[in-house]
Amino acid sequence: MPQQPVQVDLGRPNSEPQRRFFASRKLYTCYGGARGGGKSWAVRTKAVGGALRWPGIRILIIRRTYRDMENSLITPLVKLIPAEVGRYNGSSNMVLFQNGSSIKFGHLPNDRATVEGEYQGQEFDWIFMDEATQFTESEFRGMGGCLRGVNDIPKRFYLTCNPGGVGHQWVKRLFIDGRFRPGENPDDYIFIPARFTDNADLLKSSPGYAAMLDNLPESVRKAHRDGDWNALSGQYFSEFTRGLHTVAPFAIPPEWRKYRAFDYGLDCFACVWVAVDFQGRFYVYREVAQSGLIVSRAAELALASTPDGECIEATLAPPDLWSTQKDTGRTMAEIFTESGLPLVRAGNSRVPGWLALKELLRVRGDGKPGLVIFRDCRGLIEDLEALQADERNPSDAATEPHHITHRPDALRYFAASRALLPEKPPEPVDEDAPPDYDEVMHGGAPDLRYLYY
Repeated sequence: MPQQPVQVDLGRPNSEPQRRFFASRKLYTCYGGARGGGKSWAVRTKAVGGALRWPGIRILIIRRTYRDMENSLITPLVKLIPAEVGRYNGSSNMVLFQNGSSIKFGHLPNDRATVEGEYQGQEFDWIFMDEATQFTESEFRGMGGCLRGVNDIPKRFYLTCNPGGVGHQWVKRLFIDGRFRPGENPDDYIFIPARFTDNADLLKSSPGYAAMLDNLPESVRKAHRDGDWNALSGQYFSEFTRGLHTVAPFAIPPEWRKYRAFDYGLDCFACVWVAVDFQGRFYVYREVAQSGLIVSRAAELALASTPDGECIEATLAPPDLWSTQKDTGRTMAEIFTESGLPLVRAGNSRVPGWLALKELLRVRGDGKPGLVIFRDCRGLIEDLEALQADERNPSDAATEPHHITHRPDALRYFAASRALLPEKPPEPVDEDAPPDYDEVMHGGAPDLRYLYY
Protein backbone atom coordinates (compact mmCIF):
# COMPACT_ATOMS: atom_id res chain seq x y z
CA MET A 1 0.00 0.00 0.00
CA PRO A 2 1.55 3.34 -1.02
CA GLN A 3 2.54 5.61 1.82
CA GLN A 4 0.34 8.68 2.20
CA PRO A 5 2.20 12.00 1.90
CA VAL A 6 2.79 13.83 5.16
CA GLN A 7 1.04 17.18 5.46
CA VAL A 8 3.13 20.06 6.86
CA ASP A 9 1.16 23.07 8.09
CA LEU A 10 3.35 26.16 7.77
CA GLY A 11 0.56 28.61 8.61
CA ARG A 12 -0.38 31.64 6.53
CA PRO A 13 1.07 35.13 6.17
CA ASN A 14 -0.88 37.57 8.32
CA SER A 15 0.10 40.74 6.45
CA GLU A 16 0.77 42.12 3.00
CA PRO A 17 4.50 42.67 3.76
CA GLN A 18 4.88 38.99 4.68
CA ARG A 19 3.15 37.96 1.44
CA ARG A 20 5.52 40.21 -0.53
CA PHE A 21 8.49 38.67 1.29
CA PHE A 22 7.42 35.13 0.32
CA ALA A 23 6.74 36.23 -3.27
CA SER A 24 10.05 38.04 -3.82
CA ARG A 25 12.30 36.58 -6.51
CA LYS A 26 15.10 39.14 -6.16
CA LEU A 27 18.65 38.04 -5.45
CA TYR A 28 18.71 40.17 -2.27
CA THR A 29 15.46 40.65 -0.32
CA CYS A 30 15.53 42.76 2.85
CA TYR A 31 12.51 42.62 5.15
CA GLY A 32 11.76 44.67 8.23
CA GLY A 33 12.39 48.16 9.49
CA ALA A 34 10.27 48.49 12.62
CA ARG A 35 10.06 46.00 15.46
CA GLY A 36 7.21 43.51 15.66
CA GLY A 37 6.81 43.03 11.93
CA GLY A 38 6.90 39.24 12.09
CA LYS A 39 10.44 38.83 10.76
CA SER A 40 11.35 35.66 12.67
CA TRP A 41 8.16 33.90 11.61
CA ALA A 42 8.82 34.87 8.00
CA VAL A 43 12.40 33.55 8.09
CA ARG A 44 11.67 30.14 9.58
CA THR A 45 8.53 29.60 7.48
CA LYS A 46 10.23 30.64 4.25
CA ALA A 47 13.20 28.37 5.03
CA VAL A 48 11.07 25.29 5.72
CA GLY A 49 8.90 26.01 2.69
CA GLY A 50 11.99 26.24 0.51
CA ALA A 51 13.36 22.97 1.89
CA LEU A 52 10.10 21.19 0.97
CA ARG A 53 9.76 22.89 -2.42
CA TRP A 54 13.34 22.26 -3.63
CA PRO A 55 14.64 18.75 -2.78
CA GLY A 56 18.34 18.87 -2.02
CA ILE A 57 18.44 22.61 -1.34
CA ARG A 58 21.12 23.83 1.08
CA ILE A 59 19.92 26.64 3.32
CA LEU A 60 21.91 28.65 5.88
CA ILE A 61 20.29 30.79 8.58
CA ILE A 62 22.88 32.98 10.25
CA ARG A 63 22.94 35.30 13.24
CA ARG A 64 25.72 36.83 15.28
CA THR A 65 25.55 34.11 17.94
CA TYR A 66 23.72 30.80 18.36
CA ARG A 67 22.16 32.04 21.60
CA ASP A 68 20.36 34.78 19.69
CA MET A 69 18.47 32.30 17.53
CA GLU A 70 17.64 29.45 19.91
CA ASN A 71 14.22 30.71 21.06
CA SER A 72 13.22 32.84 18.08
CA LEU A 73 14.32 30.57 15.23
CA ILE A 74 15.61 27.09 16.05
CA THR A 75 13.01 25.82 18.53
CA PRO A 76 9.88 27.03 16.69
CA LEU A 77 11.29 25.98 13.31
CA VAL A 78 12.01 22.44 14.48
CA LYS A 79 8.44 22.21 15.83
CA LEU A 80 7.13 22.86 12.33
CA ILE A 81 8.71 19.69 10.92
CA PRO A 82 7.16 16.25 11.51
CA ALA A 83 9.66 13.51 12.34
CA GLU A 84 8.74 11.71 9.09
CA VAL A 85 9.83 14.78 7.10
CA GLY A 86 13.03 15.86 8.84
CA ARG A 87 15.04 15.78 12.05
CA TYR A 88 17.19 18.26 13.89
CA ASN A 89 20.78 17.29 14.68
CA GLY A 90 21.93 19.39 17.64
CA SER A 91 25.60 18.51 17.27
CA SER A 92 25.73 19.88 13.74
CA ASN A 93 23.03 22.55 14.29
CA MET A 94 21.28 21.31 11.18
CA VAL A 95 17.86 20.07 10.11
CA LEU A 96 18.14 17.16 7.67
CA PHE A 97 15.11 16.42 5.50
CA GLN A 98 14.09 13.12 3.96
CA ASN A 99 14.19 14.71 0.49
CA GLY A 100 17.87 15.61 0.85
CA SER A 101 17.35 19.25 1.80
CA SER A 102 19.11 20.80 4.79
CA ILE A 103 18.81 23.91 6.94
CA LYS A 104 21.97 24.86 8.83
CA PHE A 105 21.96 27.31 11.73
CA GLY A 106 25.21 29.26 11.70
CA HIS A 107 26.82 32.11 13.56
CA LEU A 108 29.44 34.70 12.73
CA PRO A 109 31.38 35.96 15.78
CA ASN A 110 33.04 39.36 15.88
CA ASP A 111 35.92 38.18 13.75
CA ARG A 112 36.38 39.25 10.14
CA ALA A 113 38.41 36.08 9.45
CA THR A 114 35.43 33.82 10.19
CA VAL A 115 34.04 34.41 6.71
CA GLU A 116 37.32 33.18 5.30
CA GLY A 117 37.58 30.37 7.84
CA GLU A 118 34.45 28.57 9.00
CA TYR A 119 32.45 29.20 5.82
CA GLN A 120 35.26 29.22 3.27
CA GLY A 121 34.52 26.78 0.47
CA GLN A 122 30.95 26.07 1.64
CA GLU A 123 28.06 26.40 -0.79
CA PHE A 124 24.46 27.35 -0.05
CA ASP A 125 21.48 27.94 -2.32
CA TRP A 126 19.64 30.22 0.09
CA ILE A 127 21.14 32.32 2.90
CA PHE A 128 19.10 34.10 5.58
CA MET A 129 20.97 36.81 7.52
CA ASP A 130 18.76 37.56 10.52
CA GLU A 131 19.29 40.98 12.15
CA ALA A 132 21.52 42.05 9.28
CA THR A 133 22.38 45.41 10.85
CA GLN A 134 24.47 43.51 13.42
CA PHE A 135 26.90 42.60 10.62
CA THR A 136 29.40 44.66 8.65
CA GLU A 137 29.20 45.06 4.90
CA SER A 138 32.38 43.00 4.52
CA GLU A 139 30.70 40.13 6.37
CA PHE A 140 27.60 40.44 4.21
CA ARG A 141 29.66 40.35 1.02
CA GLY A 142 31.84 37.55 2.37
CA MET A 143 28.82 35.39 3.09
CA GLY A 144 27.46 36.25 -0.34
CA GLY A 145 30.48 34.45 -1.77
CA CYS A 146 28.99 31.21 -0.36
CA LEU A 147 25.82 31.67 -2.41
CA ARG A 148 26.59 29.26 -5.22
CA GLY A 149 26.09 25.71 -6.44
CA VAL A 150 25.78 23.78 -9.69
CA ASN A 151 22.03 23.06 -9.75
CA ASP A 152 18.76 24.55 -10.94
CA ILE A 153 17.78 25.98 -7.55
CA PRO A 154 17.47 29.80 -7.67
CA LYS A 155 20.09 31.51 -5.53
CA ARG A 156 18.64 33.89 -2.96
CA PHE A 157 19.92 36.01 -0.06
CA TYR A 158 17.30 37.08 2.50
CA LEU A 159 17.94 39.72 5.17
CA THR A 160 15.85 40.92 8.12
CA CYS A 161 16.72 43.94 10.22
CA ASN A 162 15.82 46.98 12.30
CA PRO A 163 17.49 50.41 12.06
CA GLY A 164 20.62 50.92 14.17
CA GLY A 165 23.67 48.78 14.76
CA VAL A 166 27.05 48.41 13.13
CA GLY A 167 25.50 47.57 9.76
CA HIS A 168 22.99 50.43 9.67
CA GLN A 169 24.82 52.44 7.02
CA TRP A 170 25.34 49.75 4.39
CA VAL A 171 21.82 48.34 4.77
CA LYS A 172 20.41 51.85 4.44
CA ARG A 173 22.61 52.58 1.42
CA LEU A 174 21.60 49.45 -0.48
CA PHE A 175 17.97 48.90 0.49
CA ILE A 176 16.61 52.26 1.66
CA ASP A 177 18.50 54.94 -0.28
CA GLY A 178 19.40 52.83 -3.33
CA ARG A 179 22.87 54.39 -3.61
CA PHE A 180 24.54 51.69 -5.63
CA ARG A 181 28.22 51.45 -6.49
CA PRO A 182 29.78 50.18 -9.70
CA GLY A 183 29.17 46.45 -10.00
CA GLU A 184 25.97 46.52 -7.91
CA ASN A 185 22.84 45.86 -9.98
CA PRO A 186 19.84 47.80 -8.63
CA ASP A 187 17.51 45.15 -10.03
CA ASP A 188 18.98 42.61 -7.57
CA TYR A 189 17.77 44.46 -4.46
CA ILE A 190 14.38 45.02 -2.85
CA PHE A 191 13.31 46.32 0.56
CA ILE A 192 9.97 45.26 2.03
CA PRO A 193 9.04 47.48 5.00
CA ALA A 194 7.03 46.01 7.87
CA ARG A 195 5.68 47.51 11.09
CA PHE A 196 4.04 46.05 14.16
CA THR A 197 0.69 47.37 12.93
CA ASP A 198 0.97 44.91 10.02
CA ASN A 199 1.25 41.99 12.45
CA ALA A 200 -2.34 41.06 13.33
CA ASP A 201 -1.28 38.11 15.47
CA LEU A 202 1.00 40.31 17.59
CA LEU A 203 -1.68 42.97 18.09
CA LYS A 204 -4.10 40.27 19.24
CA SER A 205 -1.74 38.40 21.57
CA SER A 206 0.15 41.44 22.96
CA PRO A 207 -2.21 44.43 23.07
CA GLY A 208 0.27 46.36 25.21
CA TYR A 209 3.07 46.17 22.64
CA ALA A 210 2.15 49.48 21.02
CA ALA A 211 2.27 51.27 24.39
CA MET A 212 5.68 49.77 25.09
CA LEU A 213 7.03 51.18 21.82
CA ASP A 214 5.40 54.54 22.49
CA ASN A 215 7.33 54.86 25.76
CA LEU A 216 10.76 54.45 24.16
CA PRO A 217 13.09 57.49 23.84
CA GLU A 218 12.15 59.61 20.82
CA SER A 219 14.94 58.54 18.43
CA VAL A 220 14.56 54.88 19.37
CA ARG A 221 10.77 55.15 19.09
CA LYS A 222 10.99 56.60 15.58
CA ALA A 223 13.35 53.82 14.51
CA HIS A 224 11.75 50.81 16.20
CA ARG A 225 8.07 51.80 16.04
CA ASP A 226 7.97 53.71 12.76
CA GLY A 227 10.96 52.16 10.94
CA ASP A 228 12.63 55.57 10.48
CA TRP A 229 16.14 54.89 9.13
CA ASN A 230 17.25 58.49 9.72
CA ALA A 231 16.48 58.45 13.45
CA LEU A 232 18.99 55.96 14.80
CA SER A 233 22.13 55.46 12.76
CA GLY A 234 24.57 55.39 15.70
CA GLN A 235 27.44 56.11 13.30
CA TYR A 236 30.31 57.76 15.15
CA PHE A 237 31.71 59.56 12.11
CA SER A 238 28.35 60.79 10.84
CA GLU A 239 30.18 63.51 8.92
CA PHE A 240 32.09 60.98 6.81
CA THR A 241 30.74 60.95 3.26
CA ARG A 242 32.02 59.01 0.28
CA GLY A 243 32.83 61.33 -2.59
CA LEU A 244 33.58 64.18 -0.20
CA HIS A 245 36.10 62.37 2.01
CA THR A 246 37.30 59.91 -0.65
CA VAL A 247 39.32 60.53 -3.79
CA ALA A 248 40.62 58.52 -6.73
CA PRO A 249 44.25 57.42 -6.14
CA PHE A 250 46.97 59.60 -7.65
CA ALA A 251 50.75 59.77 -7.49
CA ILE A 252 51.79 61.46 -4.24
CA PRO A 253 54.29 64.27 -5.02
CA PRO A 254 57.72 63.40 -3.62
CA GLU A 255 57.90 66.79 -1.86
CA TRP A 256 54.93 66.00 0.40
CA ARG A 257 55.76 64.67 3.83
CA LYS A 258 54.62 61.14 4.51
CA TYR A 259 53.83 59.26 7.71
CA ARG A 260 52.88 55.80 8.85
CA ALA A 261 50.60 55.03 11.79
CA PHE A 262 49.54 51.63 13.02
CA ASP A 263 47.63 49.65 15.60
CA TYR A 264 49.19 46.37 16.67
CA GLY A 265 47.95 43.14 18.20
CA LEU A 266 48.10 39.49 17.27
CA ASP A 267 44.45 39.77 16.26
CA CYS A 268 45.36 42.45 13.72
CA PHE A 269 48.22 44.64 12.59
CA ALA A 270 46.64 47.62 10.79
CA CYS A 271 48.81 50.31 9.22
CA VAL A 272 47.90 53.44 7.26
CA TRP A 273 50.10 55.81 5.26
CA VAL A 274 49.28 59.54 5.34
CA ALA A 275 50.71 62.31 3.17
CA VAL A 276 50.54 66.05 3.93
CA ASP A 277 50.34 68.64 1.13
CA PHE A 278 51.55 72.23 1.18
CA GLN A 279 48.20 73.52 2.48
CA GLY A 280 48.14 71.11 5.41
CA ARG A 281 45.56 68.75 3.88
CA PHE A 282 46.02 65.07 4.71
CA TYR A 283 45.69 62.14 2.32
CA VAL A 284 45.46 58.52 3.46
CA TYR A 285 47.00 56.85 0.43
CA ARG A 286 47.78 53.29 1.51
CA GLU A 287 46.60 50.69 4.02
CA VAL A 288 47.52 47.18 5.04
CA ALA A 289 46.00 44.85 7.62
CA GLN A 290 46.83 41.29 8.59
CA SER A 291 46.23 39.10 11.61
CA GLY A 292 48.49 36.62 13.39
CA LEU A 293 51.75 38.57 12.96
CA ILE A 294 54.43 38.63 15.63
CA VAL A 295 56.21 41.97 16.04
CA SER A 296 59.09 41.29 13.66
CA ARG A 297 56.70 40.05 10.95
CA ALA A 298 54.50 43.11 11.39
CA ALA A 299 57.56 45.33 10.92
CA GLU A 300 58.49 43.37 7.79
CA LEU A 301 55.01 43.85 6.36
CA ALA A 302 55.06 47.62 6.97
CA LEU A 303 58.48 47.95 5.35
CA ALA A 304 57.63 45.68 2.43
CA SER A 305 54.47 47.71 1.79
CA THR A 306 56.52 50.92 1.57
CA PRO A 307 58.13 51.29 -1.88
CA ASP A 308 61.88 51.73 -2.07
CA GLY A 309 62.84 55.38 -2.03
CA GLU A 310 59.64 56.55 -0.31
CA CYS A 311 60.72 58.75 2.57
CA ILE A 312 58.65 58.27 5.74
CA GLU A 313 59.10 61.04 8.30
CA ALA A 314 57.87 58.99 11.26
CA THR A 315 55.95 55.86 12.18
CA LEU A 316 53.40 56.53 14.91
CA ALA A 317 52.43 53.71 17.25
CA PRO A 318 50.31 53.25 20.39
CA PRO A 319 52.10 53.87 23.72
CA ASP A 320 51.42 50.38 25.09
CA LEU A 321 54.20 49.11 22.82
CA TRP A 322 56.64 50.76 25.22
CA SER A 323 55.47 48.62 28.14
CA THR A 324 58.11 46.21 29.41
CA GLN A 325 57.25 42.55 28.87
CA LYS A 326 57.52 40.53 32.08
CA ASP A 327 58.98 37.44 30.43
CA THR A 328 61.70 39.21 28.41
CA GLY A 329 62.22 42.55 30.14
CA ARG A 330 62.02 44.20 26.71
CA THR A 331 59.40 46.30 24.95
CA MET A 332 57.71 45.63 21.65
CA ALA A 333 58.87 49.08 20.53
CA GLU A 334 62.46 47.84 20.88
CA ILE A 335 61.72 44.81 18.70
CA PHE A 336 60.07 47.00 16.05
CA THR A 337 63.17 49.22 16.05
CA GLU A 338 65.54 46.25 15.81
CA SER A 339 63.45 44.99 12.91
CA GLY A 340 64.10 48.21 11.00
CA LEU A 341 60.99 50.14 11.99
CA PRO A 342 61.78 52.84 14.59
CA LEU A 343 58.67 54.25 16.22
CA VAL A 344 57.33 57.52 17.58
CA ARG A 345 54.98 57.23 20.55
CA ALA A 346 51.49 58.49 19.72
CA GLY A 347 48.90 59.81 22.13
CA ASN A 348 46.42 57.23 23.33
CA SER A 349 43.66 59.33 24.93
CA ARG A 350 40.62 58.01 23.12
CA VAL A 351 38.17 60.89 23.16
CA PRO A 352 40.73 63.65 22.33
CA GLY A 353 42.08 61.43 19.55
CA TRP A 354 38.66 60.78 18.03
CA LEU A 355 37.75 64.46 18.28
CA ALA A 356 41.04 65.35 16.58
CA LEU A 357 40.12 63.01 13.75
CA LYS A 358 36.69 64.62 13.52
CA GLU A 359 38.44 67.99 13.20
CA LEU A 360 40.46 66.63 10.29
CA LEU A 361 37.27 65.45 8.58
CA ARG A 362 35.66 68.87 8.99
CA VAL A 363 35.04 70.79 5.77
CA ARG A 364 37.28 73.84 5.50
CA GLY A 365 36.56 77.27 4.06
CA ASP A 366 37.46 76.08 0.57
CA GLY A 367 34.66 73.50 0.69
CA LYS A 368 37.04 70.56 1.08
CA PRO A 369 37.70 68.43 4.17
CA GLY A 370 41.04 68.47 5.95
CA LEU A 371 41.50 64.72 5.42
CA VAL A 372 40.62 62.56 2.43
CA ILE A 373 41.16 58.86 1.79
CA PHE A 374 42.14 57.09 -1.40
CA ARG A 375 39.23 54.98 -2.64
CA ASP A 376 41.35 51.85 -2.77
CA CYS A 377 41.73 51.99 1.03
CA ARG A 378 38.45 50.11 1.21
CA GLY A 379 38.99 48.57 4.63
CA LEU A 380 39.49 51.92 6.36
CA ILE A 381 36.53 53.48 4.54
CA GLU A 382 34.19 50.64 5.50
CA ASP A 383 35.40 50.61 9.10
CA LEU A 384 34.91 54.37 9.52
CA GLU A 385 31.37 54.02 8.16
CA ALA A 386 30.62 51.09 10.48
CA LEU A 387 32.18 52.46 13.68
CA GLN A 388 29.46 53.21 16.22
CA ALA A 389 29.28 55.71 19.07
CA ASP A 390 29.72 54.22 22.52
CA GLU A 391 26.33 53.88 24.20
CA ARG A 392 27.66 55.00 27.60
CA ASN A 393 29.85 57.83 26.28
CA PRO A 394 28.71 59.32 22.95
CA SER A 395 32.01 61.26 22.71
CA ASP A 396 33.88 57.96 22.41
CA ALA A 397 33.70 55.32 19.69
CA ALA A 398 32.48 51.83 20.53
CA THR A 399 35.09 49.10 20.90
CA GLU A 400 32.78 46.40 19.48
CA PRO A 401 32.74 44.78 17.02
CA HIS A 402 36.44 44.84 17.77
CA HIS A 403 37.61 43.79 14.33
CA ILE A 404 36.46 47.08 12.74
CA THR A 405 38.40 49.28 15.20
CA HIS A 406 42.00 48.57 14.15
CA ARG A 407 42.29 50.78 11.05
CA PRO A 408 40.38 53.69 12.65
CA ASP A 409 42.62 53.39 15.73
CA ALA A 410 45.69 53.65 13.51
CA LEU A 411 44.30 56.84 11.95
CA ARG A 412 43.42 58.15 15.41
CA TYR A 413 47.06 57.82 16.48
CA PHE A 414 48.04 59.97 13.52
CA ALA A 415 45.34 62.57 14.21
CA ALA A 416 46.38 62.82 17.86
CA SER A 417 49.99 63.59 16.90
CA ARG A 418 51.62 66.56 15.28
CA ALA A 419 52.53 66.57 11.61
CA LEU A 420 55.29 68.57 9.94
CA LEU A 421 54.20 70.34 6.78
CA PRO A 422 56.37 69.92 3.67
CA GLU A 423 58.68 72.70 2.60
CA LYS A 424 57.11 74.39 -0.39
CA PRO A 425 59.57 75.17 -3.22
CA PRO A 426 60.42 78.89 -3.23
CA GLU A 427 58.44 81.01 -5.66
CA PRO A 428 59.95 83.80 -7.77
CA VAL A 429 60.16 87.02 -5.75
CA ASP A 430 58.30 90.05 -7.05
CA GLU A 431 60.41 92.99 -5.88
CA ASP A 432 57.52 95.43 -6.46
CA ALA A 433 54.95 93.43 -4.46
CA PRO A 434 53.79 95.11 -1.25
CA PRO A 435 54.70 93.41 2.03
CA ASP A 436 52.02 91.17 3.48
CA TYR A 437 50.38 91.59 6.87
CA ASP A 438 52.73 89.37 8.81
CA GLU A 439 55.83 91.06 7.43
CA VAL A 440 54.50 94.48 8.39
CA MET A 441 53.29 93.52 11.87
CA HIS A 442 55.94 91.03 12.92
CA GLY A 443 58.91 91.68 10.73
CA GLY A 444 58.78 88.31 9.01
CA ALA A 445 56.58 85.40 7.98
CA PRO A 446 55.36 83.18 10.81
CA ASP A 447 56.54 79.60 11.18
CA LEU A 448 53.50 77.57 10.15
CA ARG A 449 55.27 74.27 9.70
CA TYR A 450 53.72 72.62 12.74
CA LEU A 451 50.08 71.74 13.06
CA TYR A 452 48.72 70.50 16.38
CA TYR A 453 45.55 68.52 16.80
